[in-house]
Amino acid sequence: MSTEVFNAAAFLSAVTGKPGVYRMFDAAGELLYVGKANNLKKRLSSYFRQTGLSPKTAALVSRIHQIDTTVTANETEALLLEQSLIKGSRPPYNILLRDDKSYPYVYLSSRDAYPRLGLHRGTKKAKGRYFGPYPSAGAIRESLSLLQKTFKVRQCEESYFRNRTRPCLQYQIKRCKAPCVGFVSEEEYAEDVRHSVMFLEGRSNALTDELTRTMESAAQNLEFERAAEVRDQIGQLRRVQDQQNIDTEYGNVDVIAAAVMPGGACVHVIMVRQGRVLGSRNHFPRVPIEQTSGEVLAAFLPQYYLGTGERELPKEIIVNAVHEDLPVIADALAQARGHAVAFTHRVRGTRSRWQSMAVTNAEQALTSMLGNRQNIQTRFEALQEALGLDEMPTRLECYDISHTSGESTVASCVVFGPEGPLKSDYRRYNIEGVTAGDDYAAMQQALMRRFAKLSEGEGKMPDILIVDGGKGQMKMARDVLQELAIHDLTLLGVAKGVTRKAGMETLYLNESHNELVLSGHSPALHLIQHIRDEAHRFAITGHRQRRGKTRNTSTLEGIPGVGPKRRRELLKHFGGLQELIRASAVEIAKAPGISKKLAEQIYTALHSD
Repeated sequence: MSTEVFNAAAFLSAVTGKPGVYRMFDAAGELLYVGKANNLKKRLSSYFRQTGLSPKTAALVSRIHQIDTTVTANETEALLLEQSLIKGSRPPYNILLRDDKSYPYVYLSSRDAYPRLGLHRGTKKAKGRYFGPYPSAGAIRESLSLLQKTFKVRQCEESYFRNRTRPCLQYQIKRCKAPCVGFVSEEEYAEDVRHSVMFLEGRSNALTDELTRTMESAAQNLEFERAAEVRDQIGQLRRVQDQQNIDTEYGNVDVIAAAVMPGGACVHVIMVRQGRVLGSRNHFPRVPIEQTSGEVLAAFLPQYYLGTGERELPKEIIVNAVHEDLPVIADALAQARGHAVAFTHRVRGTRSRWQSMAVTNAEQALTSMLGNRQNIQTRFEALQEALGLDEMPTRLECYDISHTSGESTVASCVVFGPEGPLKSDYRRYNIEGVTAGDDYAAMQQALMRRFAKLSEGEGKMPDILIVDGGKGQMKMARDVLQELAIHDLTLLGVAKGVTRKAGMETLYLNESHNELVLSGHSPALHLIQHIRDEAHRFAITGHRQRRGKTRNTSTLEGIPGVGPKRRRELLKHFGGLQELIRASAVEIAKAPGISKKLAEQIYTALHSD
């Protein structure tokens, strides 16, 4: 049993803000609690605030030793996965419902002119229509809430409905049209009920097409308020039409994805049984930094399935990378376990989304692990030893340049300390007055602007200045420091080397002739690669933002394959740019004339910043 205290601050600094499921474990590795969140970072941060926790939550937090997260495409998938994990593990801090095999339905009454929607369990004695069954009451309530916002069909009980003399709060907040007091005609209400039924029957595409035609007709007739109302309905439908791919296909498969970054590797395993994701787990094998994802998988798979006779071997394993040894591994597994297994890489539909989810989780888990405070502290100590410094550095600054053929050049400055990235100290410099594409002049301008202020007493002096580049960038940085009479600063140049492969970088310490080559396993090199990659990312982001402002064009313009006609069709399909931005790549691919590949390009362009 480990006695190490859970470092909440370090964990929260690296956790993602995407939707997903989180699992909390105690020091003995026992599962305490399973929860879901639309934003994992915000939800998990709420557990560790200083005040306001209930006694039960405070007791849970006091026992936390480890938190694992699983990222999903949307909150609907998170809900379904959360219910599956709770049902399978029955954690002590979750509210557990009795499994009496009475599945819930959506009920639509039919006894009067203004039918109601509601949740129903048990025998179907009441007259009306029943839609379902659904996996949980929570899934029904979420759908009913969204339908209430969209079509405003009442959900109140009959006794409440018959005794109203004035509209209730649901009318005030625009979730009901007050049929109880005659504020809506039977014909208009019947149309809202028909649309709700179309959605519950799964005819979402036909419903969206019909609403789109209604919106266009209203706009042509100058009924702009009606057109805006229908546009909002289309937007609501887009959000509830998320593919619940966790339950849409039957099959027993394992989905395994490997992610490799400077400093480590992660293999994420997702188990799918009868088409439902049962759970997932991260593994962190120790591998050389120069290995590829395929090589990591080839080493991991035999140990994972042959290391224990109890681990179930499915007939299909989906991987995110291929390797020449996979056929041999498949034969070995078939011989040892008594049935054939197929490794698949190019998958479509639901299997493709499972694969993408595994890749996302592997990358996120590895990022979180590498961002651990204790891990970074070890790297700083290793850097001190590798560079022969008298004291451990406490502030590293790294600079990089980004542009597109010289256009909108931006220089980035990122700062790392022993506790990780210091994002409040990050800076960007818009480069002006230099020859297009002259990275040396751009670097000179950025360093001059930064260190001229420093020589005037503004800001903090770094212990090590890192520039991404070879001898030329190194010399330029040295000239700037000499011109500003800064002599006590350690200068480190990072060149990618002949192969330009991670782990094979050449370092220049203070002078261009003083070369330093570190092992691919060196924690010091991993730290240098980490800050170099972060400077590169920060520079590219700033460059894209500046380039977008300079071009002053539509968000959709400039995307290859998206001309004026496709832009019009996209905006028409989603009812506006904001709804298009909210859509996932899978939802964009449903638009007329948009392939999966083009949808991914559009999604990337809309979220590139």
